[in-house]
Amino acid sequence: MLIFAVLFPMAAGALFPLFRFKEDKSRGLYVMAVVLITSAVALPQIILGTAAREILFQITETLPIAFRLDGVGRIFAGIVAVLWPLSSLYALEYMQHEKNLDAFFSFYTICFGVTLGIACASNLMTLYLFYELMTLITLPLVMHGGSQRSVRAGLKYLYYSIGGAALAFIGLVYVIYYGGTTEFAYGGVSVFTAGQTEHNMRIGYLICFFGFGVKAAVFPLHDWLPDASVAPTPVTALLHAVAVVKSGVFAIIRITWFTFAPALLAGTFAQYIPLALCVFTIVYGCTMALKEQNLKRRLAYSTVSNLSYILFGALLMTSQGLRGGLMHMVYHAVMKITLFLCAGVYLQKGVEYVQDMRGLHRAMPVATAVFALGSLAMTGIPPLLGFGSKWALAEAAVFEGGLLPVAGIVALVISATLTAFYLIIPSVSTYVSRGVKAYAPGELSSGWKALSPLLIISLVMMFFSFWPMLLTDFITYAAAGGL
Repeated sequence: MLIFAVLFPMAAGALFPLFRFKEDKSRGLYVMAVVLITSAVALPQIILGTAAREILFQITETLPIAFRLDGVGRIFAGIVAVLWPLSSLYALEYMQHEKNLDAFFSFYTICFGVTLGIACASNLMTLYLFYELMTLITLPLVMHGGSQRSVRAGLKYLYYSIGGAALAFIGLVYVIYYGGTTEFAYGGVSVFTAGQTEHNMRIGYLICFFGFGVKAAVFPLHDWLPDASVAPTPVTALLHAVAVVKSGVFAIIRITWFTFAPALLAGTFAQYIPLALCVFTIVYGCTMALKEQNLKRRLAYSTVSNLSYILFGALLMTSQGLRGGLMHMVYHAVMKITLFLCAGVYLQKGVEYVQDMRGLHRAMPVATAVFALGSLAMTGIPPLLGFGSKWALAEAAVFEGGLLPVAGIVALVISATLTAFYLIIPSVSTYVSRGVKAYAPGELSSGWKALSPLLIISLVMMFFSFWPMLLTDFITYAAAGGL
């Protein structure tokens, strides 16, 4: 059934152009049917768990393309399966006045299956294959507008991704040559190494980290991400919250904990260099967000910062650190997709820059309220989601001790402070400031397809803010290697 969940949306998306939909309603029904069927097939396996390994085909006897869900994979697959239908519903309204919608939704649907393929990959070979396929599928989505800015952003995304693909492939070769297997196993393949190969494996890990670090937007490999915010908002929401950047983070968690192994990397240059870069990226991303006036680009720089929160936890190379990183991976997905969907509602009504948000609450009360809630959560105001994951990361760093973990705690505090400035203050301005234009009540309201995902995700955010134990208990279990 994992194979079906991966291949069904890919096949349905590929067949999309054959239908030549003449009505938006027919197109929308097809998209939602494919997405909901896929999630309905995937979610029972994600919730109940399955140890079964499903082989799609064999490249060689030792290199299968295969799928299996462990604890960490279930977390990422759960994010994808829950948030994709909501984002798709939003996209149906947001994109209704755009051109080439059959092509757009074709790639959009295929991307769902590709992302699930990354989440369900049972080995590094499978993950790498779907990871690179994602670049090809998301490139037309980034360039969908067809403007000079869109093309330029797409080409930058492609150039960075090609470089990352080359480095990740070299890391894959290291794993095959020195590790003997690409299968994921908690604790990694370092059990196959000894003596003189350990140094080579650490070099291979560092190369692999920088390869996958492109999509994880680690400094200095982040520059493509803010430019990609020129894409339609349903695409940027998935880029920043669910698919592309989360795939980069997920891949780094996989190679750190399930391929090269903390026991091999901890206390060496292979840990210190990535960890230092992540600490720097946390502060750098927030600083850039503070100075950016374009709302979507501001949120993009916020993503750059928050992705390194996740990596910081994983790179502490303790199960407690991994737990904090996985918590923030889930929480950030919920918070950031909320903010981007709100930004899309704003953009549709001509609100593109932060200063344009002043006085908006009368014109779009639902979107401004949800954006304010997401901003409070992203800042880490207790008891909202962001506080829980940031506290878990800081706690793990305290227990680990040392220069870089302590520097990470300082970075988290600085980041939370700057987030309050670049998110909460604009949110407050929608209520207490007067804009250039005096809006009438409800003047810029959107339709139910755009607003209902905002309300549903807000309810999810509030639920896990006050009753987090069901989720955090499983994340703790998965961080300890549970299936």
